[in-house]
Amino acid sequence: MSTPAPRGRPRKLPVGEQRARVLRATAKVVAQHGMQGATIEQIAREAGVSRQAVYEQFGDRTALFAEVVAEVEGRAFAAIAKASVADPQAGLREWARASYAGMVTFVAESPEAYGVLRAAERAGDPALTRLRERLAVVYAEASAKRWAAHGIDSGRADRALVTLFFAMTESLVQATWDGEPPPQDALIDLLTEFTVGGVARLQTKASDVIERLR
Repeated sequence: MSTPAPRGRPRKLPVGEQRARVLRATAKVVAQHGMQGATIEQIAREAGVSRQAVYEQFGDRTALFAEVVAEVEGRAFAAIAKASVADPQAGLREWARASYAGMVTFVAESPEAYGVLRAAERAGDPALTRLRERLAVVYAEASAKRWAAHGIDSGRADRALVTLFFAMTESLVQATWDGEPPPQDALIDLLTEFTVGGVARLQTKASDVIERLR
């Protein structure tokens, strides 16, 4: 009967792989237990390295947690902002759908990310707020260009709408459901059509609202 292969040991792993393992493990543990509840022992066990290896690579918990938050924030920004500049010629519906799909896909593929950012907020680092602000700037600029294509100066309306739509998306991707959750495509389509319908109404039936936000 063969014995299970031993987990990787820190002295036998390349430094880069050790760091990658520890960062992934830290994100998972922090998302589950928060900054206060996460321990180096839990992280080392999850990563398959020794506690000493964690300290050698990152120094202490504060430095490790700061690096994890920065890595997650950067990865989230890159993934979610990508849709805003992917196709500058895309129409409103295509652009909106790609934008919502980018956020939903990121959360599905990196389920620990929002947990890490929320944990950072609770610990006094406004990482999630900072991410929202950075994304709002990028998306508001892209949104304003689409308004301009219809001859509309959106003023501050684009920033307000982008903030609103991000909040809706975050709420949906983190929602709990009775039974099986709805298909991701259905949620993306719901957000897309709500956005397109709302913008169309603002353009044709409620343009005074935009005027009041300038």
